[in-house]
Amino acid sequence: MFEGFAVGRTEVEGRLEIAWVAGGEGEPVLLLHGFPQTHALWARVAPVLAAKGYRVIAADLRGYGASSKPPLSEDHASHSFRTMGRDMERLMSELGHERFHLVGHDRGGRVAHRMALDQPERVATATVMDIVPTHTILTALRREVATAYWHWTFLAQPAPFPERLIGANPDYFFETCLLGWGAARIEDFDAEQLEAYRSAWRDPDAIAGMCNDYRAALTADLSDDGVDLGRRITAPTLVLYGRDGAMGRLYDVPGTWAEKCEMMRAEAMPGGHFFVDERPGDVAERLLAFLSAHPV
Repeated sequence: MFEGFAVGRTEVEGRLEIAWVAGGEGEPVLLLHGFPQTHALWARVAPVLAAKGYRVIAADLRGYGASSKPPLSEDHASHSFRTMGRDMERLMSELGHERFHLVGHDRGGRVAHRMALDQPERVATATVMDIVPTHTILTALRREVATAYWHWTFLAQPAPFPERLIGANPDYFFETCLLGWGAARIEDFDAEQLEAYRSAWRDPDAIAGMCNDYRAALTADLSDDGVDLGRRITAPTLVLYGRDGAMGRLYDVPGTWAEKCEMMRAEAMPGGHFFVDERPGDVAERLLAFLSAHPV
């Protein structure tokens, strides 16, 4: 995967390191993955962007993949989207990019939302994929949403309860997640990418890191978003969502973002939550059209 891309780890805070791959030359684009994946999500998207004149960086969030997995702080801020966003801002500074395009799927999209609010001068464009705002989900939780996205409350339970249950059979648990949010089959995932996901999520520290992410969502992130309810993303924003996934079926996804963005474009993608895996060519095409319309 990522043939011709550089591979690295960069210290962003103390001894905490963020793992990344980078390739191409041109305007910088930062790609952020979601749960339960790694930067391998972008293996069939990043090379297309790089070939079209972009410097593409795909990174693992803290707690995921090959990035550091620090313990959860008492206030849970150690795993908040704000803290993950600061990791990525420092990474991009260390790599020499002060202003960049920002793309995130799932948890990466939530990090992108927070980064676009906290450091607007650095974000040239923001793309969020198959999410509705965190505050919207958690403060108006409907039965249908809770049933589809049960993992939010399960993973947030105190340690070591979810870690022990998941650790008994990580492949079964995480593959149930991959197939449970609408329209995906195991055959829809590239074999090499799927093996990269499996290798990462079998690590007990990564299991804990993902649980800590969700613990922070119900505490630190909900608090941060409540404070910033009136703020909007000022950068041009692209909202992509899976037409057949849980979010697409249960929400008016563009409507949930309309008041969060000053300039928004929304497009439904064929497929479910994991449309990046299912249709990487379509995703790359939509991104290229959007990025080229809004140069850094």
